[in-house]
Amino acid sequence: MKATYYGHGCFSINIGDSIILIDPFISPNELAKTVEVDAIKADYILLTHGHEDHVYDTESIAKRTGAEVIANFELINWFQKKGVENGFAMNIGGIKRTPDFAIKMVSAVHSSSMPDGSYGGLAAGFVLVYQEDDVDKVIYFAGDTALHKDMELIQEEFGFVDFAFLPIGDVFTMGIDDAVEAAYLVNADSVIPMHYDTFDPIKVDMEEAKEEFQEFRLEVFNIGEEKELI
Repeated sequence: MKATYYGHGCFSINIGDSIILIDPFISPNELAKTVEVDAIKADYILLTHGHEDHVYDTESIAKRTGAEVIANFELINWFQKKGVENGFAMNIGGIKRTPDFAIKMVSAVHSSSMPDGSYGGLAAGFVLVYQEDDVDKVIYFAGDTALHKDMELIQEEFGFVDFAFLPIGDVFTMGIDDAVEAAYLVNADSVIPMHYDTFDPIKVDMEEAKEEFQEFRLEVFNIGEEKELI
């Protein structure tokens, strides 16, 4: 599985023949100014919630690539009104299956509204399950969230998480300490931090984060960097 970081909470994940883009907020992000948005490929676009710093580039990328946008009912309706025709609406607890992976939408504790202030439904995270050499691999993409006890349900259902993408910036989401606890709750192997440094209130000390996450494999990405995660 390969992943590419585009800054803030935006990653692209390659599973099999599928390219999954999550929470595309790139164009307005000064830290991601070297990223060529028009060159980004996607077969699926997953949206965790409606805030502008998670959906800003969705419309342009979806229309250019024809990617299927997967999000809650309210987000899909909002983007359909903007001419994004290829959408799949779901809600927390629901599962979508594709030829390369399955997606389950899970709880997040966060607010959600659209860039125009309209209702954005419930914020969510995603669990993606795929097979590699006939072995199940599990990804937990938390989205923007506080620490919450429903994270234990992920471990109860799936047993473990190979790769946990967790926000660490604090103020608007979990900070480092709560993200460490989240990694324990889901029984994570590798942790990929996100949602930090983009704005002054969410700047973090990465050396502190590395120390706090020493019980896990911490994979820190530079913006624009692609890594193969094993």
